[in-house]
Amino acid sequence: MPDHHLSRKKPWNRVNLPVYSVSSMGHKPNMHICTYVSAVSMQPKRMMVAIYYGTQTIENIQHTNRFVLQLLCDTQYRLVNQLGKQSGKNIDKIGRLQKRKLLAEWNGFYILQEALAVMELQVLQQIDAGDHCMMLCDVTAYKNLNNGNALTTNYLHEKGIIRI
Repeated sequence: MPDHHLSRKKPWNRVNLPVYSVSSMGHKPNMHICTYVSAVSMQPKRMMVAIYYGTQTIENIQHTNRFVLQLLCDTQYRLVNQLGKQSGKNIDKIGRLQKRKLLAEWNGFYILQEALAVMELQVLQQIDAGDHCMMLCDVTAYKNLNNGNALTTNYLHEKGIIRI
């Protein structure tokens, strides 16, 4: 008997992914929303982060080969529209966050004070992945900042911020 209650979501949208922000430095420091992230090695600790082409973030990362990956807290869901749905080429995301007193400094990068944790990443390799560039990175430093629940794609969907 067929199951009439099967999900209508595409298979890749059935997974509840954590939501991160990437903080990058360069001639125009920027922050960016990212969900295509995964740990890929335990020893050494390595992460894979896919960054959308054409962004201020990818320009910064390709210039410096370093960035910070920030695990967002579910209370930060309102930041997704500013950090992910607008281009850092057109607006000063860092300036707007500074005015709202949401930033701190860590290892020479701007970070969101309310993030759960941060990881400094050093790019080892860049791989063309279609509309994103997949960055294979070593974790060079990390810090847990706050307790709380991670922001997820399901939570963003529940809040009406994304469609999946």
